[in-house]
Parts: sequence; structure tokens; C-alpha cells
Amino acid sequence: MFDKINNPRELFGHQLGAALTMEHDVLDMLGDLEEKARQAELKRQFSHHAKETRQQIDNIEQVFRALGEEPDDSPCQVTKALDKEAKANIKMADESVVDAVILSGAAETEHHEIAVYESLLTQAERLGEPEITRLLQQNLEIEQHTLEEVKQQQRQLATAAA
Repeated sequence: MFDKINNPRELFGHQLGAALTMEHDVLDMLGDLEEKARQAELKRQFSHHAKETRQQIDNIEQVFRALGEEPDDSPCQVTKALDKEAKANIKMADESVVDAVILSGAAETEHHEIAVYESLLTQAERLGEPEITRLLQQNLEIEQHTLEEVKQQQRQLATAAA
């Protein structure tokens, strides 16, 4: 169990730690998804996003340094649940729809990550931390771009199936 959160800065630190855990979870998920994906382009996309995720992890670690705090490993139950759901869905999917299942789960994950960064940005702005805001904005932009790539892949898959 962890200590009670008493002020906005502590809340920010806790949620930032959960974001760090989230990105580590996503990095693990991306390796699994790259392995399970059937299309070469989708495999490439997951490999590229893994590289971006490593940069996001580095950005969050820089935020902790800017705060003068050690990186926190607050839990992120949502990514664990998304990973569990994705694995179950992939397992029950016919090989012909695996990539569609993977992309659906990827979109859900990206939406969650975007929400996390939007919340962290609001808090960082309130705390008056421009460098922290800049790093978190970079992470948000990566997630938004990745979501657009996932949507494009979904459209291409749907068009090919039609």
C-alpha cells in the first residue's frame, strides 16, 4: 500500500510514476504485438513505436529529475488489463483477423495513453513547470501520431477485406 496523496504535487508525482509504468508495460506489449502481427508493415510500425516508447520513458525520467525526485513505479492497472484483454482476443481470433484484433487493442491503448498525458500536462501547467510541460507535450504528440497511424492501418485493413 502507498501513502495518502496530500497535495497536487504528490498527485502529479504519483500519476507520473503510473505513466512511467504504463510506458514500460506498453514497451513489453509492443514486442508481443510485433511478434503476433501478420503484416510486415504492422510489424514495422510496432518496432518503430517501441523506439518512440523508449524516448517517452526517457522523457518521463527527465521529468522526475527536473522535479528532483527518483523515478516512481506507481502501478498502472489499465495497461495490465489492456494487455490481458489483447492476449485473450488474439488467442480466440482466427488468423485472418489477428491484425484487425491487434489494431483494435492498439487504438484502445493509444486512447488511454493520450488521456494520461493530457491530464499530466494540465497538472504540469498548473505547477508552472515549462520544461516538464515540454517533455510531456512531446509524449502526447507521439501518442496522437501513433493513434493516427493505427487508424490508417485499420482503414487499410478494412478496405482490403471489403
